[in-house]
Amino acid sequence: MPSKRYKKALAMVDLKKSYTLEEGIDLLKKFPKVKFDETIEVAFKLGVDPKHSDQMVRGTVPLPHGSGKQVRVLVFARDGAAADSARQAGAEFVGFEDMMKKCSDGWVDFDVAIATPEAMSEVRKLGKVLGPRGLMPNPKTGTVTEDTGKAVTEVKAGRVEFKVDKGANVHVTVGKVSFKENMLADNTRAVIDAVIKARPASVKGNFVRSCTLASTMSPPVHLDLRGLVAA
Repeated sequence: MPSKRYKKALAMVDLKKSYTLEEGIDLLKKFPKVKFDETIEVAFKLGVDPKHSDQMVRGTVPLPHGSGKQVRVLVFARDGAAADSARQAGAEFVGFEDMMKKCSDGWVDFDVAIATPEAMSEVRKLGKVLGPRGLMPNPKTGTVTEDTGKAVTEVKAGRVEFKVDKGANVHVTVGKVSFKENMLADNTRAVIDAVIKARPASVKGNFVRSCTLASTMSPPVHLDLRGLVAA
């Protein structure tokens, strides 16, 4: 049952209208407030069939103003330069056999996992634990690398990953309600551009079917992508 606050917010949305990015952000910030700093996400409905490997959509994008989220990073690396670089860059958890054991026992109290190529041969064995949670390191997203320090720094600074789900949807964090309007606009444009550029060559017709902006507890606001990208 929708709350009174949600109903009040919904009443402020013209469901027949597609808002410009600036209008959408302005409306989100006018919605009735909750007691915490809500996360804002942009969501896409794509014209792809994720069952086909050549129509997968995934990638990473650095948010110009960060995500507003404290990102906890685990780095799988043996003792040495890679492990030292990860620690210096601020990774909360660094190790190899000890971290492998913790994860195999079901521990997943982190947001991003990074691994050196050497460690990845063993980390793959954690597929059943990390895979379903979207935590498996992947070369395509820059989380399998020798340069662990750079990877940790980028993730901490606000680099976010995106991947199409089984329903052909993509959800990406673009910031917090407390962010200034221009910060949310810059972050959202960066994500929209990245998703458009990730369009598979095999996809025909309209790639982006719809795009909405919403905060954690708000109704979605439909965006008009004309003027932003040639979708």
